[in-house]
Amino acid sequence: MRLDIMKFYAGGAGLFSGVTVLLYPVSVVKTRMQVASKDTAERSASSVVKGLLKKDGIRGLYKGFATVLTGTIPARIVFLTFLETTKEASFKMVKPFKLSETSQAAIANGIAGMLSAVVSQVVYTPIDVISQKLMVQGYSGHAQYSGGLDVARKLIRSEGFRGLYRGFTLSVITYSPSSAVWWATYGSSQRFLWRFLEDDVKSEEATPSLAKIVLVQAGGGLIAGATASCITTPLDTIKTRLQVTGHGKKISVKQVVKDLIREDGWKGVYRGFCPRLISTSAWGTSMVLAYEYLKRLCVKKDEEAAG
Repeated sequence: MRLDIMKFYAGGAGLFSGVTVLLYPVSVVKTRMQVASKDTAERSASSVVKGLLKKDGIRGLYKGFATVLTGTIPARIVFLTFLETTKEASFKMVKPFKLSETSQAAIANGIAGMLSAVVSQVVYTPIDVISQKLMVQGYSGHAQYSGGLDVARKLIRSEGFRGLYRGFTLSVITYSPSSAVWWATYGSSQRFLWRFLEDDVKSEEATPSLAKIVLVQAGGGLIAGATASCITTPLDTIKTRLQVTGHGKKISVKQVVKDLIREDGWKGVYRGFCPRLISTSAWGTSMVLAYEYLKRLCVKKDEEAAG
């Protein structure tokens, strides 16, 4: 499938920015829940929301939003570019193994999702570090900042540019399997859902309706989001805690895990699971619907004519 790249990027920037606006508050709540100390009063999702609204109004739910929006556009462009390129190559790679269509889709999409996540983390990790510090500022003993540039300046002053990549390895370890699981589950669940609807599709003389296509894509997105959240939330909790630790403080993954278990037992590593499940499922479903819509919208005219 040949795409009009400029149209694809421009449309993607607009659509993904819109999705980010809608789902950003869930990320703020999740991040605050993950970094809360044992003595913090606001530890549940509802108490975090109430506290933010009471102190800052609706604006409190969008702490760090400008930083995320600025970084999301280039990060998504990098991700989608690699996804389209590697997905095509991955399907060619698995074709000789003569696997079932569902298995081929799972493996090819999984490889593409994992590699795209690794590459995009080079762009996204500094944005993640800065935005998370802004999300938790003034909460559970965390420092206050005047904005994203203030966070960046203080990090670079205390730790050098390496400070902007705090938790990079863990980010890659978190997002690459999460993305692999997400895209593998999405690809295979779509095939499964189409098989489930096969009799209905065959009974229609024409091709499946747009509503049915969107329903399958949305169903695949929800299943993929739920699966990825269940598997990778502990890694996300540990990564978040590492990234928001005060300037100059050194803390290991082992120490973070010990602190979480001491405070809440093993369920501590699943802090913020519900908001993350909602965010991952809703974001993934919205993103994939936008992604599939963009691909249909941006197919080059000569290919449409040939088809």
